[in-house]
Amino acid sequence: MDSHILIESFADFAGQKNVDRPTMIRVLDEVFRTIIRKKYEHDDNFDIIINVDKGDLEIWRFREIVDDNSEDIWDHDKISLSEARKIEPDFEIGEEVAEELTLESFGRRAVLMARQTLMQKIKDLEKDILFEKYKELVGEIIVGEVYQILSREVLMIDGEGNELILPKSEQIHKDRYRKGESIRAIVHRVEMVNGNPRIILSRTSPDFLERLFESEVPEVYDGLITIKKVVREPGERAKVAVESYDDRIDPVGACVGMKGSRIHAIVRELQNENIDVINFTENKELYISRSLSPAKILSMKINEDSGRVAVYLKPDQVSLAIGRGGQNIKLASRLVGFEIDVFRELDGLDEEDVSLDEFSDEIEAWVIAEFKKIGLDTAKSVLSVGKEDLIRRTDLEEETVETVVGILSREFE
Repeated sequence: MDSHILIESFADFAGQKNVDRPTMIRVLDEVFRTIIRKKYEHDDNFDIIINVDKGDLEIWRFREIVDDNSEDIWDHDKISLSEARKIEPDFEIGEEVAEELTLESFGRRAVLMARQTLMQKIKDLEKDILFEKYKELVGEIIVGEVYQILSREVLMIDGEGNELILPKSEQIHKDRYRKGESIRAIVHRVEMVNGNPRIILSRTSPDFLERLFESEVPEVYDGLITIKKVVREPGERAKVAVESYDDRIDPVGACVGMKGSRIHAIVRELQNENIDVINFTENKELYISRSLSPAKILSMKINEDSGRVAVYLKPDQVSLAIGRGGQNIKLASRLVGFEIDVFRELDGLDEEDVSLDEFSDEIEAWVIAEFKKIGLDTAKSVLSVGKEDLIRRTDLEEETVETVVGILSREFE
């Protein structure tokens, strides 16, 4: 293969991969210099001239002429007078010899090696370009087509055939995928693994929900409404705090849309995730109160030092504040940055219900305190919550929870 065919084939391949001209020339120069160093050990006295468009290659070797008996005669950039005069009879000592070399003069194996090296360089460049492209897209929504569904991840491809990975941990648990369908997700992170770019997507990230608001709510996209914070239990519930700097714009109303038109599109994308849009405020009490919606709070005590807030509600509001499986209170705590403890006002206590304190002779005080921390201060309130939720929310041992439930249950038998 001569230099013309080699450069032309490389240029075609590089053009298909959108490699720019300066990069192409740099790669070609590196490859040809590698061949030179392999044969001559040094390349600093060589000039390489490449014309990518015409496929032309010129390799020039420059050496200074010295006397045949000179000590410098063995230097890589020197040539004896007798050798120089074989090239041009009228050369003199001190002049410079410019000798053009052909690629074929390096041998067939060197040319084949150059071709393989060029192709490998292009593939490496392609990986680097892909890595940089998706690195700039981190946090942005893209659409991929499902082509393989595995137990631990779903593999997708983008419009250019690049592989995208949606791990199990980044999938909404209600999602069901079919080969060939289009899926929206955000670029979660991009990493190099053994020289190959690995593009990780996510549908569970709060950033995904934020980008969906930007796509569905023009005021958010234009910056008229700011999303202050997003917290999620993917596929179940989310809370979004929004703020508008324009008094004429109702941020909650704008995000929800007429008859919920805007929020419904987002809810459908997230497998019917229940989304609470909350008006952000610097007033901490009001912000905490809004975050626990739909529960209505009677009063609260904020302890800045411990990062906890005690919230007091009517008995019928406690379950609303806590939510199914503790989702509402957990998300509210993450949204406001305080650990929220719910307590019920006992004035309106069900006559048939019994305060946990009445069981102090059978249940240790610290165990009762654990239940009170999550707003369960009566026997019926504890029995109304499943054992698994009690274990998870109180961090009590399973055996302890079962013992307590048994004691309380006997009270009403």
